[in-house]
Amino acid sequence: MTDILLIQPPIRDFYLTTKRTIPYGLACLASTLIKDGFSVCIVDALASSRSRILDMPEEMAYLHEFYGKADRSPFALFSQFKHFGYSYDHIAKIAQESQTFLVGISSLFTPYMREAIKAAETVKAYHPSCKIVLGGHHPTAKPESVMQSPAVDFVLRGEGEVSISLLARAVRNGGPYDNIPGLVYRKPNGDLIIYSPTLMDKPDRYPLPANHLINHKFYKRAKKGSAMIVASRGCPMKCSYCSVGASSYLTFRRRSVESVIREIETAIGNDDVGFIDFEDENLALDRKWFLMLLQQIELRFGRNHLELRAMNGLFPPSLDDEVVEAMKAAGFKTLNLSLGCTSIEQLNRFQRADVRHAFNQALTFSEKHALKAVGYIIIGAPFQQAQDSLLDLLFLAERRVLAGLSVFYPAPGSRDYALCEKLGILPRHFSCMRSSALPLSHTTTRLETVTLLRLGRILNFIKYLLDKGEMIPEPMPPPTSIENTDDRIETGKMLLQRFLYDGKIQGVTSNGDVFEHNVAMDLTNNFLERLKSLHVRGCA
Repeated sequence: MTDILLIQPPIRDFYLTTKRTIPYGLACLASTLIKDGFSVCIVDALASSRSRILDMPEEMAYLHEFYGKADRSPFALFSQFKHFGYSYDHIAKIAQESQTFLVGISSLFTPYMREAIKAAETVKAYHPSCKIVLGGHHPTAKPESVMQSPAVDFVLRGEGEVSISLLARAVRNGGPYDNIPGLVYRKPNGDLIIYSPTLMDKPDRYPLPANHLINHKFYKRAKKGSAMIVASRGCPMKCSYCSVGASSYLTFRRRSVESVIREIETAIGNDDVGFIDFEDENLALDRKWFLMLLQQIELRFGRNHLELRAMNGLFPPSLDDEVVEAMKAAGFKTLNLSLGCTSIEQLNRFQRADVRHAFNQALTFSEKHALKAVGYIIIGAPFQQAQDSLLDLLFLAERRVLAGLSVFYPAPGSRDYALCEKLGILPRHFSCMRSSALPLSHTTTRLETVTLLRLGRILNFIKYLLDKGEMIPEPMPPPTSIENTDDRIETGKMLLQRFLYDGKIQGVTSNGDVFEHNVAMDLTNNFLERLKSLHVRGCA
């Protein structure tokens, strides 16, 4: 028998980024519970290569117009909607067999709230005597929406490490629940009691995550284990689209360098980790602290040849030559740089600084120290002009950087979510509040958003060809079919010729039939015209 089961539910979407689904938050909760004497097991439904194709959800039917047929070209976006991970019944049977008295379910992201609720309902059906608690960003921001399901007994708002053990004791003892911070529960008459979110005052006081409960065999990368680390909580910036920054209840708190080093040491010793992703919102913001961390990583683990990443993005003004050199020495191979956009008007709406100068400097340092670079821009936000986003893309075209386009989505708790709500432009369903669902059609239409995404793919393909020392093909009329679609590069070259010829973007089916994607031709023609006067750079 296991006291507490912590579940990462399956997800349903067009794609899954496996290296970012390590259930780090559940491991943090587990370590706190174990310290307080409970037995814990993590059930990670995403630690499986299983997937199955589903019908597109009814509320997303509008996407057929934009994604259309399955495309085997390098310019493809999405086509098949899938269930990723184990089935709900599989998870529920584990809960039933464990006879656990408390089940905690992670609900980090609003568009996957339905999957978390479905997991709760299935577990309750198989194991009705257990109590179920949901935690994560969505239950914290929208607890009433989660508590609408009778299968959910509690919500823990905020950083659950503060109160998960208090809840576990109360459940084991039959209550009371009225002194548990961050808790949401029902009174006997059905009314909800909703407490404010909790905050870890001093993160170093909490135990290191129970990473031994994670299925590290599944998360291997290049035959080495992978790990996720969060070295700080919160963010002092006030970006309008973010629910984690200074506009929220989350204050910015760093862990000590010593604590982070102990976590890395444990990960290497126990799980032979060779890849670490720092999931901090702003890892490099404190220059002195960051340099100390990098120097200690190089000193202690240099012989392990770690590969480090910061996939949430780095703030370019926080990087200088010394910092980038230290990052290279510690194991970074790529700089993930947050540009945001180049329009001053849009930056003011985002409440972000203009970082173009610092971005250019960061690229100079990345080239000097032989690091790759990815530059991220946001597209499709409220009042954001598609032509401004096109200029952002062309800005990246001239620089030694891969173009990363992030489609805006309204995150509950952010200023932009409140703005979308005020404007009446929020998607009607939580499930549509994801980038892949093209959630808004406001100033930038969905057709313009999907066109920008495809132009980003085309630009990166051109950069790939330049890095390989190949010539950009001459414009040519369209082929009617492509014989060998298994060769994606040659396929891409043929379709690129058509794009350069008349601005139309094509795809190809598995049978070799060429077809046109639905795009905003004013954007593609503007892109082509401006491209003629640019010196496009590769990424190498």
